[in-house]
Amino acid sequence: MEAKIGKFFEPVTNLFSVSDQLPWCDSDIIVGCEREVAEAEKGSGELKNECIMRLSWALFHSRRAEDIQRGIAMLEEPDWRQAKSLKQAIEDRITKDGVIGIGIAVTVAGLIAGGITAALARKN
Repeated sequence: MEAKIGKFFEPVTNLFSVSDQLPWCDSDIIVGCEREVAEAEKGSGELKNECIMRLSWALFHSRRAEDIQRGIAMLEEPDWRQAKSLKQAIEDRITKDGVIGIGIAVTVAGLIAGGITAALARKN
């Protein structure tokens, strides 16, 4: 019986394997990127755009929610293809995580309903 249960839960466990972890940025990296952006204000537009892109990347990979929101907001302002593709990747990941959560909730509800039905069928 345990082998059958293990075979059932193994695919679910594999679904949540840590194969696509995001790298995290410390506040030191973010401060360094902010300094680069401030220095790039004096330089060319392309250098400034690169620095802003690095800063938004660092903000998005922060562990602090307010930094992540700030990074997303930075991507919404300019009309950059790279920024738009990064924003789309972020939104796709959020959607994927939401679908996985809904799938788990439906599976758990189905298992509970199946267990109740099986228990009631045995009593009769």
